[in-house]
Amino acid sequence: MTTNAIELELDPRELTGKKVRRLRRAGIVPVHLYGPGMEPRSLQCQAARLIRVLARAGGATPITITIQGESGTHLAFAREIQWDPRRDDLLHVDLLAADVTRPVTAQVPIILTGESPGARNVSGTVMQQLRTADVQALPLEMPSQIEIDLEVMTEPDSVIRASDLNIPDTATLLTDSEELVARIELPRVMEEVAVAGVEGEEGLGEGEEGQAEAADTEEAAEE
Repeated sequence: MTTNAIELELDPRELTGKKVRRLRRAGIVPVHLYGPGMEPRSLQCQAARLIRVLARAGGATPITITIQGESGTHLAFAREIQWDPRRDDLLHVDLLAADVTRPVTAQVPIILTGESPGARNVSGTVMQQLRTADVQALPLEMPSQIEIDLEVMTEPDSVIRASDLNIPDTATLLTDSEELVARIELPRVMEEVAVAGVEGEEGLGEGEEGQAEAADTEEAAEE
């Protein structure tokens, strides 16, 4: 599944270093645009608008960048996004410009859909172990997300691995194919019953072994 790039207009930025605090106080976020074959650019954008774009694009959907007062566009992916850990404000964004003719790598979200018959039959819960997959593709061929239907999990011990993901022919999965994506977690009562059953079998084995040793002792005494 390919996606159309999201558009974002940025303004040139003159303030750098510690002076960018003034921008942040005014609700403006510093942006760094860089990439192969271009000089890094110091840019800026209104925080609210930038957050909306980042929420739509994530790290896998390309963003078409225009710069105020300049002609032409840049195709870029969101890379490093810095947030204030105390106030939860957006502090800085790095955008990686990409050549549409050269493959790029992105972490593509994995979305689980539908319902698992295996989980339903035992009142279990599907636990998602892996939420993104590393994918390589041309910028305009990068999938925005990877969906997988839980209907394939028909048994309580069913699992989904990275090799089960539906990757477009135009993309390459870089994540280890054996990586666990989803599994079924059994209800606690069933887990306790299963454990008790195993312990019971082990105890029975020890009892049988003790009976065998007692029988050997009796035979030796009779001799």
